[in-house]
Amino acid sequence: MKTIVISIGGSVILSKDIDFQYYKKLADLIMRIAKDYKIYIVVGGGKIARDYIKIGRKLNFDEKTLDIFGILVTRINAKLLTNIINNSNSKIPETTDNALKMKNRIIIMGGTIPGHSTDYVGSEIASKTKAEKFIIATNVDGVYDKDPKEYNDAKQIIEITPDKLINKYGISWKSAGCNVVIDGPALNVIKNKDLLTYVLNGKKIEELEKVLLDKKFNGTVIKNKK
Repeated sequence: MKTIVISIGGSVILSKDIDFQYYKKLADLIMRIAKDYKIYIVVGGGKIARDYIKIGRKLNFDEKTLDIFGILVTRINAKLLTNIINNSNSKIPETTDNALKMKNRIIIMGGTIPGHSTDYVGSEIASKTKAEKFIIATNVDGVYDKDPKEYNDAKQIIEITPDKLINKYGISWKSAGCNVVIDGPALNVIKNKDLLTYVLNGKKIEELEKVLLDKKFNGTVIKNKK
């Protein structure tokens, strides 16, 4: 069966300004698309994870422990979504291999092991399933030339190669809780496995729907040059 993988940020599903109707709209959209595709959703940790990591770092915890804090929060966030979206798994898988063995049409999970973000987990599943689309749903409208939250003149990038992003951000995992649009290890998989990747604002259900239905959307496409 054809698959779609969505990596959705914890800052998206646990946003302070989110309308609770958002969850219903998200669930309705995912269940509708799942009639034709198997859907894998990987959920990030967001601000809660970063808060735990910030406390642990001040207490001089090692990076592996800080990563584990973040991973545990992502799994709680994933459990939230499994209770919102029907026909999804009740048990949260702890590895991508376990996720791939599940029979549900909709599989929801969080992080796996220290050393990378949930975007990497999503890229790993997309690679293993040869997904039609890998979607990164973040809290900004795609990839920009600089942080749009800090710079008013930041320009949105409509299409870019993973090589250009790797040249800017590298392929290594910087530190637990690192808050970037796409982490280095994920970019490496996107490049090497030739994953067609879409980056968009996950708070805007209509933009996610457009990508899922192959319509023009507001965001960024990441793909290798042919």
